[in-house]
Order: sequence, then structure tokens, then C-alpha cells
Amino acid sequence: TRPDIAFAVGLLGRYQSNTGHDHWVAAKKVLRYLKGTRDFILTYRRVEDLQLVGFTDSDFAGCQDDRKSTSGYIFMMADGAVSWKSAKQILIASSTMQAEFVECYGAATQAVWFRNFMRTFTVVDFVSRPIQLYCDNSSGVLFINNNKGITGFKHIEIKYLTIKENVKNGDVIVEHISTDYMVADP
Repeated sequence: TRPDIAFAVGLLGRYQSNTGHDHWVAAKKVLRYLKGTRDFILTYRRVEDLQLVGFTDSDFAGCQDDRKSTSGYIFMMADGAVSWKSAKQILIASSTMQAEFVECYGAATQAVWFRNFMRTFTVVDFVSRPIQLYCDNSSGVLFINNNKGITGFKHIEIKYLTIKENVKNGDVIVEHISTDYMVADP
């Protein structure tokens, strides 16, 4: 349960069936990091307006083995992380925009699930508001928020287009954020 090592653990996990010397060196580096940061804990603050906010990010073709992108998201509530993911995408993205768009889909799916889960607790009122998602790719944000059909994107699987429906239905709001403020950097 450490979002700060999610990327490293995911990367090492890709090679667990065929480890080499470099993988052992990297794993020991993660263990040394954990030893040095064992006092790090997830903290939450008392806030007036309990709100779930998500951040999504992706690299483009970052895996040297198969050129798939690594992407991730993190959701924050009460100034602390409540959900996060860092994983290699299952498809090979043909552009940075597509890699970011696919991760926004994953984060929006998680946001809708989290919202439905929180509806079972009547003490929180944020479930009636759209969940804010931040993405640092302006083309991806424009594509998600554009209600018109856009030509040239038939290669994007239909399932990923559900995020556009999530926005249209008011489940999520997707906005651009500067890379300087992106906390979900995979």
C-alpha cells in the first residue's frame, strides 16, 4: 500500500518469470528505499468539503520490449491518496493522445465505481457532484470533452469511448492540468 513504489513494483513484476541480475539490483534498490522511508505513511486531513479528485498520466511507448505505454492514476480525498494504479497498457498506442485517452478511460471507470461504492454511505455528499479528473494532455482533454464526432479516430476501441459518455452524463469532469502539477506521473 505505497503509491510511491507502484511504478517500480509494476515494472519489476513484468520480469518476475525471467529475472536477471539487473532485476535483482533494481529489487534491492526498492527494498533499500522502503527501509529508508519506513516512516512514510498515508495521511488525511479534516476538510470541510470532502471531494474525490483524480489525476491521470501516461508515457508514450515507454516499454523498450514492446513499445506499449505505461500509465497510471491516483485519486485523492482529504489530501491523501485513496486509490492508485500504475501499469503497462494492453494495447500499443499510436500517439501520445491515445495513450493518455486510454488511461483517462481507466481512471473514469474507477471514479464511477468509487462513486457508486460511496453512495452506500450517506455521510458523504460528493457523490452527487461530478468527479474531477485531471490530465496533462490537452489533445486528450479536448477529444474527451468534444461532443461532436471526430474523424480519424476509428482505431480507438469503442470501449474507451465510454469516457465521453461519462462526461456527457455528468459523472466526471475532465480538465487539463500542467505537467508541473501532475501527481500521477507513472
